[in-house]
Amino acid sequence: MNMDPGRLNQRVTFQSFVMIEDDMGGVVHGWEDRFTLWAHILYLRGSEAVMQARLVSKAPVIITVRRSAQSVGITSEWRAVVGSVIFDLKEDPRPSEDGGFFEMLGEG
Repeated sequence: MNMDPGRLNQRVTFQSFVMIEDDMGGVVHGWEDRFTLWAHILYLRGSEAVMQARLVSKAPVIITVRRSAQSVGITSEWRAVVGSVIFDLKEDPRPSEDGGFFEMLGEG
């Protein structure tokens, strides 16, 4: 799909999982903001798999961002935060047909 840059109308913060040593020598696990990008969020609906996901309160989406020095580092180990909704990335980003954008499947 060719994406019109004007459709990148939502701010998405991408976070990576980190393990940080605390002052007592223990390890704290958590999520760290990496960067925030403009994105397009496409909420999926209609297929049997998607309908099944809804029954267990999952919200599958396709997140599209512009290809950039930052976005090339996104992996399926990260998550995306849109407002108060957290989407776990289920795959590494795929380049769009024109190569100018990345698309990734997320699940909220």
